Parts: sequence; structure tokens; C-alpha cells
Amino acid sequence: MSDKVIRAAAIAGLVATCAACASGGASYSGFLSSYDGLAKRPGSVRATVYERRDEAMAAPIEQLWITPAASHSSEALSVEDEHRQAVLTEVDRQVCYELSKRFTLIDAPSPDAGTVKVGVTRIELTNQAGAAASAVANFFIPGPVSLRAPGGVGGLWAEAELLAPDGAQAAALVWSRQAMVVGADKPSLSPVGDAHQLAEPFGDAVAAALTPRDRKPRPVATPDPCERFGPRLRPEGLLLRMTTGLYQPELSGAKPRPRDESSGEPGQRP
Repeated sequence: MSDKVIRAAAIAGLVATCAACASGGASYSGFLSSYDGLAKRPGSVRATVYERRDEAMAAPIEQLWITPAASHSSEALSVEDEHRQAVLTEVDRQVCYELSKRFTLIDAPSPDAGTVKVGVTRIELTNQAGAAASAVANFFIPGPVSLRAPGGVGGLWAEAELLAPDGAQAAALVWSRQAMVVGADKPSLSPVGDAHQLAEPFGDAVAAALTPRDRKPRPVATPDPCERFGPRLRPEGLLLRMTTGLYQPELSGAKPRPRDESSGEPGQRP
């Protein structure tokens, strides 16, 4: 039996469960200053997205201060601190990258600038044994699409808002997604591998939700305002995914958050 036939059969067997695993539903954690007016984004398939934007309030905002991503949940996130910080750092990185293409980013709060706040409200862990088995199976079924074991995928739930200089909410987003059983989401041996790689589509969603309708993408400023988060592309991470089929968070390029010397805890970025 050819590789194409095997792959087609495997995809057919899993596609029925794909939609159920694509998203974990809306999260209303209390992180946002307001949830009024949120509406489900039409046409969203992979993620569950609720958003609102006041065009009149958002349009004049040109400069942004992005606060460091925070954990926020009514229940404790059942994730070791090291892994939780890795996800928060990657969320910082991806949100910065995407917003830098639409706004002028500044490195400190300003009374004339807007403020973006981001909260991670839930992290669903990746089943490492299932991910390892998926990586082995994908090795024998070559191609760009990964096949994952149903029930073993992780996910990310997060929220974001844009505040005008006067503190009023100009835009808001509630977003959640689980890794795809059939798709481009690579298996990972890290318990937060799926949540970590889902930070990228979350960053895309933040930019789409918070950017005024008529704002066009622009070249990234020089020097890069997101340089402190790490490089925008790290070739060795891409090479590892291509050769092994595995996603490794440590090779994403994200820099660890600086630690507060007085407490030993990760602190805010400058």
C-alpha cells in the first residue's frame, strides 16, 4: 500500500474528530475590564473567538504600550511554573511581533498611548506519550500535515484588550483553541508544547481584533521594538520540526523573562 493511500486513510479516520478538538469554548475569566458587546467572530473554524472593537475609539491610537502577559484564572493553572512562564514569554513575543506591524510600540507607559493587556486563562497540557507516538507515526507518513492522537492534544485559552489613553476599553478579545488532530500543529515532548505553539495564532488574533479596520500593515521599525523578546525566526527550530516532526519550545527563540532579584520570581520586562 502506498504512502499516499495510508495517509489518506489515516486522515479520513481522524477528520471526524478534528472539529471537536479544534477549540475548547469561550473563556470569561474576569481578566478583561469589560465583556460587554463581545460577539463571536463569523467564519472562525480552528479557534473559538469572541471580540469587540469600537472603531471611533481605536482609530486614533497610534502608540502602544504592551504589558507583560499574565496568568489569570478562577482556578489555579495546573502547570509547573517553569512551563507556565515559557508559555507567557512566547505569548509576549507573538503579540509584540504582530502588533508591531500595525502600531508604534513604546517601551514604557505613556499618557498619550494606548495600553494592551493580555491574560492567559487556561493551559491544557499535551499528552507526551501520545505526542511521541504521533511523531513516530508521522515519520512513516511523510508530508506537511501532522496526525495527532485524539484526546492527547493540548490547548491555550487567552484574553486581550486595548485600552485608550483615558483607560476606556477600545477593543477586546476572548480566544481559545486546542491543537488540531489533523493539521499543522506538531506533536511535542513538552507538556506545554501545544499551548506554546498556539501562541502564534493567538498573536495573529490579537492583532486582528485590536487593529482599527482601515489600518494597513507596515514594515517593522528599526531597531526592532520586539528584539528584547528574541529573534522573529530561529532556523534551528524550523529545521528540527522538519527533520523530526516535533515542536520544541526551547528552540522558538523566545528569551526568558528577567527575574526580580529581590524575590527570585520572573519580573516584568523593561
